Amino acid sequence: MNPMIQLKTATAHNLSVTIRNILQLNDLMKTQRDYRIPLLNPASILAICLSLSALLSLPPRASASSFSFSTGAPDGLIGTLSRPGSAGLVQTETADDFVLNECVLINQATFTGLLPLGAPLSSINRVEVEIYHVFPVDSDTNRTPAVVTRTNSPSDVEIDDATRDTLDGSLSANATVVNPIFSVLNSVVNNINKSPNQFTGGEGPVTGTEVTITVTFDPPILLPADHYFFRPEAGLSSGNFLWLSAPKPVNPPLFVGDLQSWIRNDNLAPDWSRIGTDITHEGPFNASFSLSGVTDALSIIDQLVPCSGPASGGTWKNHGQYVSSVAHVAQSLADQGCISQQEIGQIVSDAARSSCGKPTKHQKPQKHQKHQKHH
Repeated sequence: MNPMIQLKTATAHNLSVTIRNILQLNDLMKTQRDYRIPLLNPASILAICLSLSALLSLPPRASASSFSFSTGAPDGLIGTLSRPGSAGLVQTETADDFVLNECVLINQATFTGLLPLGAPLSSINRVEVEIYHVFPVDSDTNRTPAVVTRTNSPSDVEIDDATRDTLDGSLSANATVVNPIFSVLNSVVNNINKSPNQFTGGEGPVTGTEVTITVTFDPPILLPADHYFFRPEAGLSSGNFLWLSAPKPVNPPLFVGDLQSWIRNDNLAPDWSRIGTDITHEGPFNASFSLSGVTDALSIIDQLVPCSGPASGGTWKNHGQYVSSVAHVAQSLADQGCISQQEIGQIVSDAARSSCGKPTKHQKPQKHQKHQKHH
């Protein structure tokens, strides 16, 4: 059969397999020390394959689609401790849930809480965000829990590659004052006990300064469709940050399966207690936070693999490095179920036809040099 006819009848799945094989070849060549036979440069092989991919009938590019989620402004019902551990202070975590119906690249979040009255914004010296699955994912189901129930709680451990922290530069935080004086009817700070002593009724009203902390993730957090818990922490140079409760999700409207907020400290971990149902008997509560990002594959890839250069900084060494990076990310998206194998072909084909990573032409300086040599 004519090779061109064979190519035209190829499937996008075959193309994605070819791309995967090229990436594997690229890794192999990096480690091979003795080449017995001449091999093409991996970037050249990739470029050839991608150029041929344009002959395939591929789906049209999707338009950018933004994502947002919010539980609304604080309702004044309760404030709960959420701080990293430090000298003499145990880590205490509050978490509330959200649902993703599709893959989302989350690049920003906000959460609203109380600072002690008179504490400046500069007293916030650390912010960390973790994302958890819902139990029993990432959890030891064989151990005996020290709480009333684990059903619908955050999992034992966080999603490791979704953690962002100001300490390592993967998160930047900016705090703004919303209300200089704001009060809540109840609080949970220290009395977080194991069952059967979990009920304390809370620790009473608190008045402080209401602040919203906006965090930007670098790199953004990629999450497949699933049910998750959002857990922010703010460390202060003095005093405690209390995360404020809020109504049920308002953007989008209440989703099916919305869960209440949970809390734990190092003495209770890896278990969690329901703030409203177990500790205060006043809830259930939600917590005040929002998330924003993008959902379409092209926008996700544009943020993870910018045309201007690697997201970690610098510039692309060449066009092949850019295309190879796009192929790696596209395959990762497919492995997580975010895109189909056929869509890989479209995305990588577009990358191959782009100018990303190609040297810019400086025609005028080149002519000037030739002119000097001639004279």
